[in-house]
Amino acid sequence: MTNPAYMRNDQKRPILSVRNLHRSYKSGSGQLHVLRGADIDVFPGEMVGLIGPSGSGKSTLLHAAGLLEKPNAGEVYINGKESLKLSDDERTSIRRRSIGMVYQFHHLLKEFTALDNVVIPQLIAGRGRAAAEQEASRLLTQMALAERMHHRPSQMSGGEQQRVAIARAIANSPQMLLADEPTGNLDPATSASVFQSLMNLVRQENVAALIATHNMELTRYMDRVLTVKDGLIVPYRRS
Repeated sequence: MTNPAYMRNDQKRPILSVRNLHRSYKSGSGQLHVLRGADIDVFPGEMVGLIGPSGSGKSTLLHAAGLLEKPNAGEVYINGKESLKLSDDERTSIRRRSIGMVYQFHHLLKEFTALDNVVIPQLIAGRGRAAAEQEASRLLTQMALAERMHHRPSQMSGGEQQRVAIARAIANSPQMLLADEPTGNLDPATSASVFQSLMNLVRQENVAALIATHNMELTRYMDRVLTVKDGLIVPYRRS
């Protein structure tokens, strides 16, 4: 199901623009070329699916887009600003302000409640405790966790823990969400439910979302689906 708001505004500036991205790694005595000139744009409120076999470069692209890893060559523009040439502190600041990350494993702080896990990133970003708790409560309620927000991760199901991780990623109002197999560790029924919650939150918050997944069933809900092929990003064509 595509996003009508996005479709009406597809001429606006993308939140993420990747241009001519190259990334290779040492492999034995040679080089393993993963990305060979990848280009991609992601717009506000748009959900873009990224597919491809393991090792094709999906995670590498997400790490570069999230300013977690420097490519060998290429440019990454976030909100129109070329970001790879910035200092470490400047890139960290952009990640805190503009980028939310969701991984296959939730990485919640096990000694804290769901509410605390969503509050803590906001405190680090400088928000006051009362405002942070109010925002965390709002997001967890949107993720259907109103009755679970005072539970610790060990008291929650895998799907509930991943919902908390999604709320945490959105807590500082990022403009872009990068998700790497966000439902890959869940059974099919839970995966569909968690992804529906993720999709609803992306739409409500008008976030630009790039989601790497192996689950082809989920791609039906994306605005666009791209695939990594021979180190490039190309439109996916269903057979």
